[in-house]
Amino acid sequence: MSNPNQSDKDLFAAVQRHDKKAFTLLYDRYWELVYKKAYSYLKDTDTCAGIVNDIFVNIWEKRDVLKIITFKNYVTSAARYRVYNAISSNNSSPLTFVNDYQSLDASVVVYNDAESNMQVSDLKNNLDILLDQLPARCKEIFLLSRVGHMSNHEIAEKLSISKRAVENQISLALKHLKPYLKNYPTVLIIAKLMMLYTSLRS
Repeated sequence: MSNPNQSDKDLFAAVQRHDKKAFTLLYDRYWELVYKKAYSYLKDTDTCAGIVNDIFVNIWEKRDVLKIITFKNYVTSAARYRVYNAISSNNSSPLTFVNDYQSLDASVVVYNDAESNMQVSDLKNNLDILLDQLPARCKEIFLLSRVGHMSNHEIAEKLSISKRAVENQISLALKHLKPYLKNYPTVLIIAKLMMLYTSLRS
């Protein structure tokens, strides 16, 4: 029997056993947090209420397959994801991931304050994680190329490896990053990469 004093972990385990009372207890515990998280960016009561509903309906419908370690983290991350989608769907400016940062004119990239604040927060967390998932040498080569503006030949000489190895590592990094970063404004990606590159060189 579920009760309000149970931990999130125990309640979600009960939800996975199709316990509707446990689900209601989790909803009562976190719906306001999700709503406030969404409202802090969107300032739209109807959209935020819809986000709360979508998140919890999705949890119930996929309860058998979801692997939630920390319920609070899961619902707040889900809120950020849906907020970003809501902002993107109303944004007329296309956002693209580009491979050649040197050709970018930052003055032509336009995005609203709510979106930029949201994406700065997400990018700060996600890019560190994504790059750390790469092998150390792959990460280093990627930053030397895309932020250090070094040619493949220069990188090869600096690291005493073949040019082909450099090309392969850059290709690997781009393949890993592109699906996650394609919807971020490029100026944000560059700013974050510059910080990482400076840290690498120090």
